[in-house]
Amino acid sequence: MKIITKEEAAKLIKDGDMVAISGSGGSGSAEAILKGMMDSFLETGHPCNLGVTCGISPGNLTEDDVGMNMLAKPGMVGKAICAHLGMGKVFGNAIGNNQFPSFAVPLGVINHLYRAIAGGEVGIVTHIGLNTFADPEFGGCRANEKAKELEDIVEKITIDGKEQLFYKSFPIQVAVIKATYADEEGNLSLEHEGVIGEQYNMAIAAHNSGGIVIAQVEKIVPKNSIRAREVLIHSSYVDYVVVAEPDTSLGDYNIPIYRPEVTGDKRIELSDIKIRKLDERKICGRRAAMELKSKDVINLGVGMPDSVANVAAEEGFADEIYLSVESGPTGGVPVGGIAFGASINPDSVIATASQFDAYNGGSLNMAVLGLAEVDKEGNVNVSKFGTRVTGPGGFINITQSTKKVVFIGTFTAGDLEVKIEDGKLEIEKDGEKQKFVDQVEQITFSAKEAIRNNQEILYVTERAVFHLIKEGVELIEIAPGVDLEKDILEKMAFSPIISKDLKEMDERIFKEEKMGLKI
Repeated sequence: MKIITKEEAAKLIKDGDMVAISGSGGSGSAEAILKGMMDSFLETGHPCNLGVTCGISPGNLTEDDVGMNMLAKPGMVGKAICAHLGMGKVFGNAIGNNQFPSFAVPLGVINHLYRAIAGGEVGIVTHIGLNTFADPEFGGCRANEKAKELEDIVEKITIDGKEQLFYKSFPIQVAVIKATYADEEGNLSLEHEGVIGEQYNMAIAAHNSGGIVIAQVEKIVPKNSIRAREVLIHSSYVDYVVVAEPDTSLGDYNIPIYRPEVTGDKRIELSDIKIRKLDERKICGRRAAMELKSKDVINLGVGMPDSVANVAAEEGFADEIYLSVESGPTGGVPVGGIAFGASINPDSVIATASQFDAYNGGSLNMAVLGLAEVDKEGNVNVSKFGTRVTGPGGFINITQSTKKVVFIGTFTAGDLEVKIEDGKLEIEKDGEKQKFVDQVEQITFSAKEAIRNNQEILYVTERAVFHLIKEGVELIEIAPGVDLEKDILEKMAFSPIISKDLKEMDERIFKEEKMGLKI
């Protein structure tokens, strides 16, 4: 192991190399090394035409020079294979504008691919992605038009009469990873990281592909001072180390200040959690929370789904459920916003690939995920809207493997204004964009697969609740106070099936006081 500067690290990366980059939104990004690469490219034009691969792209949802945004300079990247592309806004926009070809691969798939590459395997075979845009029949993971110029990275095959997808391995020449400490031999620990992520598998994949591993750490500590069980990457797999103190000016991004409550080193009191005001988000969270059962293991997506955790805390049963995050934590309360991926007071934190082993096999009892577009078949799109490309993240793995999935979101998009009074809902101003469309732009959730797998699927909005049946999307509940024709049916691009047992949503959902929910 050799200690080098970020400038020296950038010179080690050759034009055209495939570079694996650790990080998950606001966690675990090797910011100093990425900055060294950006500065070198701007000054010399090298390294250029890189292939880049990551799970959840590091970034802070802005156009700042952080995370993957630093690699979005024209000519710097020639191809991207990532699971989620939206955390770095400039990087995502570059893909949407066809600056370079890109593939968006399910998060569990890309993690298992890193493991397969490390093991010298030709790829992975899985059901994950069937009948979604990951399926070759619907795009083969292509995130933009330019990706059509490249050969397929996934094939549909049949094994024992069952359709499967074969995702192909690819060589990784460089792994750029974030750790906490390196000892004088180069052994790496991750004790200050809220997410373990893909660092180990990326490192072994690069090493076993004949490439190099460059790690960013906070400091070098004496030889043998890191306990063996805390060494997650052995020195024999680490070629270079860049020492960079956390940049506290970045605020919550990259969780730069050690937070023991997200690593499990300390537990903090959550009783003073701020209770949400009664609005459309809380309405959706309350209705979704009514589906929870004691001791359920539940995945909550980013955004509106975090309202479910808030409702659970307010109603006093947060300790009776286990909230799980695809990046690795289970238990505690997921951190929202750009630091999504970590959890406060987790019971356990494991590597992302291991979490998806459990998820793919059906370990989740329920998932609550966002709702952006729903079509007449019941398909959901959360991954592509025109030139705005975000990718699926863990969405496809979760929705194709979980017994019950609840999609939540407002009924329309835009400047929605509602009035909630006396247990009733009034739509004062509707959003200008329909969410219930004739056909989604991209299939991130496949209704066909859900029906085939006998999953229970609900679509929860502030004014209506639907569920998925073989015939399509069925309306089963409407909010008290709304007009079925004017507020619901006229705002949909298709006519839903209306249940013979159509009923009103529980009026407690629309009152200020606690609901008194028991699970």
